[in-house]
Amino acid sequence: MPKILIVAEHSNGKLNPSTAKSVTCASKIDGAEVDVAVFAAAAGEVATQAAALKGVKTVLKVENAANAEPLAAVLAPQVVALAANYTHVFAPSTTFGKDLLPRVAALLGVGQLSDVMAVESAYKFRRPIYAGNAIITVEAPQDKKVVATVRTASFEAAAQGGSAAIESTNVSAELPTHTRFVTRSAAATGRPDLQTASRVVSGGRAVGSAENFKVIVSLADKMGAAVGASRAAVDSGYAANELQVGQTGKIIAPELYIAVGISGAIQHLTGIKDARTIVAINKDAEAPIFEVADIGLVGDLFTILPELEKALS
Repeated sequence: MPKILIVAEHSNGKLNPSTAKSVTCASKIDGAEVDVAVFAAAAGEVATQAAALKGVKTVLKVENAANAEPLAAVLAPQVVALAANYTHVFAPSTTFGKDLLPRVAALLGVGQLSDVMAVESAYKFRRPIYAGNAIITVEAPQDKKVVATVRTASFEAAAQGGSAAIESTNVSAELPTHTRFVTRSAAATGRPDLQTASRVVSGGRAVGSAENFKVIVSLADKMGAAVGASRAAVDSGYAANELQVGQTGKIIAPELYIAVGISGAIQHLTGIKDARTIVAINKDAEAPIFEVADIGLVGDLFTILPELEKALS
């Protein structure tokens, strides 16, 4: 029987929705027993949230002062030790998972499977390649542990209503001394997180300047949405790197995605292809973005956005 260990992503006492999506992925493996591991200095609050996810059998609390910050170098040997009796180790394909699981795979001496988007069996999965233009089926060896990141944009979050057991566990692992936490800096915008927001408003190169990008921010704030940007907008200095959406940025799957002044290069479309509804606003009626948009508005963004804000008011 497949036994799957999911490494929980969390911050400030809150379980990241990406973990619930990883549970959904794991639950699609027939007969799988799914456990969630919470590594923290104090894991109680997060463990309770994880235990409420349907499909989870047991939540393992690994409490250690060294786990106060999610340092991949510190967590990896603990994950390896905890995974001794598991056949699979999963984590979300977010910055957290992409940082942690390559180290886990290296310590286990196995190859990592990235961006699982569909499950065919316990050892056969589908994942995107070539910027999402093609999907390949990958079969992992059954005599080795499967270490995989889950493409969270491809799965719904596991439902609430579970009642998993919560257990404290001690992990015997030698932690590195050459890595230490120094400081954390992150912009406090007060807006929803880009990777988990249900609504996102993104701006592209056509916005014209960092000053003009404020119209994107203003509409997003009016809608209670997260702010995103194309790579062209980021490279031009209109928006911060952490707002980039696309193949080399964040892969997202909001309920509503509004692309403003974005032409629709394939690298950008890769990041939004799982959005439920795509709205495109562009003055170029031939822009590729309109080929994938559910709703298209052809016109000057500086005319359309104020009208949208007025309507929302």
